[in-house]
Amino acid sequence: MRVLLKFILDCDPDAAWRALQSPTAFREVALPWLDFRPDGATAFPTVWGQGEHRVKVRALGAFTVGTQAIRLDTLRPAGGVEHGTRILRDSGGGTGGVLSALPRLDHRMAIAADPAGPGPDGKLRTLYRDQLIVRAGALTPIAWYTLWAFWQWRGHRLRALAPTWAYDPELDPEHGSVTGRPEEPDRTEEAP
Repeated sequence: MRVLLKFILDCDPDAAWRALQSPTAFREVALPWLDFRPDGATAFPTVWGQGEHRVKVRALGAFTVGTQAIRLDTLRPAGGVEHGTRILRDSGGGTGGVLSALPRLDHRMAIAADPAGPGPDGKLRTLYRDQLIVRAGALTPIAWYTLWAFWQWRGHRLRALAPTWAYDPELDPEHGSVTGRPEEPDRTEEAP
């Protein structure tokens, strides 16, 4: 069974792509319903690398529901209309606890520029598409309803957080600095 999302994010595609590869953003879109912690490692990396990452999954911040393997790789569609699309695929699944009922997930998140072009403010937005294929045997219908509801929450959080993912800070035109404070003049040290 499939769970699908498709909407416009209020950030440019590069910022959305960086967020998809961030363990911090991964956790932020799931909170407060689920939280993820490293399973074995002392901390998450700043950026997910390709390959396998094991996580402990906590529900409502109160109890661990299981462990999950996140197996990431990046894909690019072949030519055509989808030329500028970037896809992050997670082919992992549950490895322990309740999540072992979902041993195989196929989760693909696609990022592309909004086909409508820049908004009225001149800023480029992102077309976000998300597909989760669930295979849980006889439990698939129950898993689908649960994941569908959670995916709606993820979609809400992605849209709410996207404006905060901007990478390039706006410069203060008066001072030419990020913080708005004038740059300090060059100092020379006097010899003792």
